[in-house]
Amino acid sequence: MAPEQALEVELKQFIIETLNLEDVKPDDIDPAAPLFVEGLGLDSIDALELGVGLQKKYGIKLSADSAETKKHFASVRALATLVETNRRPA
Repeated sequence: MAPEQALEVELKQFIIETLNLEDVKPDDIDPAAPLFVEGLGLDSIDALELGVGLQKKYGIKLSADSAETKKHFASVRALATLVETNRRPA
C-alpha cells in the first residue's frame, strides 16, 4: 500500500472514530467523494469536531471561516494532502 493510501485509510478511521459514525467502515468511504452534504453527508458541527481532532492528533490549525479550510475538507484525499504537508515531525 502506498503511503498516501495508508494515510487515507488512517484518516477514514479517524473520521469514523471522531464522529462516532456507527455502521460505517473505512471501505465505505470513497477517498474522492465529498465529505459534506452529498457523499458522507457531514455537517458544520462535524467539521468543527474534525478540526479539533486534526489539531489534537496532527498538530494542524485551521481557520473555521477560511475558503482554504473548506477546500481541505472537500474529501478524504484533500484532507490527506493537508495532513501530509502540515504534519508535525514525529
